[in-house]
Amino acid sequence: MFFEAQIRPHIYAYTEPQFEKAPWTGARSGKGIIKVGYTTKDVKERIDEQFPVKGPHGKSYTILLDEFAIRDDGTLFMDHDVHKALKAMKVTRLEGEWFECTVEEVQAAILAVKRRKPNPEKKRNTFKMRPEQERAVALTEEYFKKNAYQNSGKTPHFLWNAKMRFGKTFTSYQLAKKMGWKKILVLTFKPAVQSEWKKDLMGHIDFEGWQFVSKDTELQFADRDPNRPCV
Repeated sequence: MFFEAQIRPHIYAYTEPQFEKAPWTGARSGKGIIKVGYTTKDVKERIDEQFPVKGPHGKSYTILLDEFAIRDDGTLFMDHDVHKALKAMKVTRLEGEWFECTVEEVQAAILAVKRRKPNPEKKRNTFKMRPEQERAVALTEEYFKKNAYQNSGKTPHFLWNAKMRFGKTFTSYQLAKKMGWKKILVLTFKPAVQSEWKKDLMGHIDFEGWQFVSKDTELQFADRDPNRPCV
């Protein structure tokens, strides 16, 4: 099914103050209840229709997500498709379109629908490398292959003069993928960045099947799957 040019289908998600920290009652533990819907109108206009009475501070809700409900091939999908994907992710559905889940899980469900395949790892990012990141990966790959240990007898090193916001973590993972590395050791003097390394790896679709191990993760190195890349 292809949608007409004048129709702008959206999947939206919002919550209300009384639900923002509501404890989950299903099999999973967590907080926050979210409504996931579909509209061809402006999202705020559609949600306003569900709040006919204004409170003393206006209409109390927070829009968490607003995405076009269209796949790369131009086909349209509906909110019930996203609802099915959430159910497949073991998310508890309450009455109507309300779910015990996070906005990240809604994003992962939308990605599953767009790709027409399950998303058990709950990946949600699909962005590509920028040109400068692609150049960095290509130059480094070429250097490493030309100066491999078996050719030079020395371990090759390559330094990136990458400034803030370059995307060093994401680009490093892309290099590791390009080189076919299975075991990647990250050394840093700033332990606080560990969460960013984990988030970039576990959240992006390019790294399906990859594993992340640290002293704080449930998965430990001895228990990893040796056939899959591990950071």
